[in-house]
Amino acid sequence: MDYEGFKSQVFSLTKIDLNAYKERQMKRRIDALISKNKFKGYDDYVAAIKANSKLLEEFVNYLTINVSEFYRNPEQWRVLESEIFPELIKASGKSLKIWSAACSTGDEPYSLAMVLSKFVPLSSINILATDIDKQVLEKAKLGLYAEKSLAGLPKEYVSKYFTKVGTSSYQISNDIKKCVQFKQHNLLKDSYPTGYDLILCRNVLIYFTEEAKEEVYRKFNDTLRKGGVLFVGSTEQIIKYRELNYESRKSFFYIKL
Repeated sequence: MDYEGFKSQVFSLTKIDLNAYKERQMKRRIDALISKNKFKGYDDYVAAIKANSKLLEEFVNYLTINVSEFYRNPEQWRVLESEIFPELIKASGKSLKIWSAACSTGDEPYSLAMVLSKFVPLSSINILATDIDKQVLEKAKLGLYAEKSLAGLPKEYVSKYFTKVGTSSYQISNDIKKCVQFKQHNLLKDSYPTGYDLILCRNVLIYFTEEAKEEVYRKFNDTLRKGGVLFVGSTEQIIKYRELNYESRKSFFYIKL
């Protein structure tokens, strides 16, 4: 079986379309995984993940890129707090519809809830957080984090919303957990929600092909209400944002026209 055949088998097993990812990068990662696990090639590995659900879960977990930390790129979060949230609340009221797409281990939606709590009561915050990877969603629901994940988070949030567990782990409070609803979602295959005020999708689409990125940005535009905001990662400026019906604000925020 060649890599094309492997991609087809993976799609039938997981509904993950490897054609949407940059090929050289993804193939190198998969080849490294196969050789690390001492399989002879794609045929052997496909047979193994078909027969062993634990191995299949590990494969999906490996495919999805989970680099996450609280309050990643702090200066962008400060723009969200000082400009974006006040404008959205003025336009839509205090019950904002917010989606953290490709949320990984939950650091991002929990950061959102903490920042938004400066403007509205926690009981009014309801954030949808989705990821393709079931294992990271389970970690997110658990809400237990290593000290280094919290390194960039303002100390006020750490002291208010976390409890230290053991020597170097922190448990997030139930009050923040209740603000976030976690669901499995595949950005390339599943239907999108509608009527949202704010979408965060950061540091994920860099792994997608240009065509896949454009499709996702268009779907995000359909998901947002007019004047709604898309917040992207620090290496993900949208070059053709006008063609996709956005206007740009501060490089990482795009407003639906």
